[in-house]
Amino acid sequence: PPSSQATQFMEKTIRIQNFLDDNRISPFQWLIFLACFLVAFFDGMDTAAIGYIAPSLSDDWGIGKKDLAPVLSAALFGLAMGAVTSGPLADKFGRKPVLTVSVLVFSGFCIASAFAGNLWEMGVLRFITGLGLGAAMPNAVTLLSEYCPARKRAMIVNTMYCGFPLGAAAGGFFAAWIIPEHGWRTALLWCGLVPLALGVLMIFFMPRSAVYLAAKQKPAAQIRRLLLRINPNADLDNVRFSAEVPQPSAAGQGSPIGMVLGAHFRAGSVLLWLSYFFGLIIFYALINWLPILFKEANMSAELGARVSGLFALGGLGAVASGYLMDKFNGNKLVALLALLSAASVALIGWAMAQGVAALAGVILFAGVVYNTMQASLPALAAQFYPVECRSTGVSWMLGIGRFGAIAGTFLTGQLLAWKLDYTAIFMILALPALVVAACLLIKQKRYG
Repeated sequence: PPSSQATQFMEKTIRIQNFLDDNRISPFQWLIFLACFLVAFFDGMDTAAIGYIAPSLSDDWGIGKKDLAPVLSAALFGLAMGAVTSGPLADKFGRKPVLTVSVLVFSGFCIASAFAGNLWEMGVLRFITGLGLGAAMPNAVTLLSEYCPARKRAMIVNTMYCGFPLGAAAGGFFAAWIIPEHGWRTALLWCGLVPLALGVLMIFFMPRSAVYLAAKQKPAAQIRRLLLRINPNADLDNVRFSAEVPQPSAAGQGSPIGMVLGAHFRAGSVLLWLSYFFGLIIFYALINWLPILFKEANMSAELGARVSGLFALGGLGAVASGYLMDKFNGNKLVALLALLSAASVALIGWAMAQGVAALAGVILFAGVVYNTMQASLPALAAQFYPVECRSTGVSWMLGIGRFGAIAGTFLTGQLLAWKLDYTAIFMILALPALVVAACLLIKQKRYG
């Protein structure tokens, strides 16, 4: 029999990304896409749920707008903590275990939120829900990106991320339908039960990342089984698998956190954090407060929820952005979308005085350009970081950015407390998009 040295000599090495690039996208990869899309969809629905039920919650419990701010923000604190902690955990233990647990956590505690008896209970339950929500999205982005051919990665990841604004939009339409008939508790109950079923299915059917397994030098047989599901006819006998092209010494050594904060990636990391932070100020300011603002403008709660849902529905534009990012410079493209977002958000206050048709048109356009911008940032981050620190890099961007969600919620509450008119409020809320554009242009100048 051949010696172990001879056996090693006979083995050939296959880089997994090259394998993905050389094969057509398989039904197995589309199944991963579908699972990650549904994770994003329910993440968006559950994240936005509290904003849609806020007017009914206020009426039911007899509380004012200012008292709602801590409850609206409780899940956002959880989102930030969940995202920041989940990345290092996923880089250590794998994407699938962390992603699956996160879905089970946010769905289970969303169900529990339906039985909250007071603001304190609701705040605690929404915080724990947020821990799961925050951990889910970055790991869905990372897992899917590690099964994508490089030439289509941005389009596929952006399309998956569309699930988040679509889920948020669906939550608005669902709330407008179910709350008048069955109340806000039923809305929360269903927002938890369906993703709970998804989480259980993921335990059995969601695969682990082949790239991650190779990076951790797991047995080749384990990786081979996954790759044969992409191409059953591939010759993978006597093969060793590698995760990535070797990184430059300045960029590819150390712990995941050390790499993200190291000399090579530090500036890009900070610019991505700032971009996501200021982008989320806009999203959560609008998604949490638009129904209440419209109610104050004498719009019915049902119509207010539907018009608010149009903003999130605009996330469908991210599909086109992903296609363009695979062909053109992603930093410049997303910076342009940020400038368009600033202009359109600034017009919402003006449109409120022009009638429902004008308001719906402006909000839909703002939703298209803003959500396309925001949905493209995780794809930019996934392209920016190597596999050794990818989950940490993406999750830290999403986690630190979540503090922008908290800032947006409290900022809008404060602007209302100052009794500013709607035109001034929306002009102020447009300013963060200008910061996003500046950050991405600086990143482009430094890294190309």
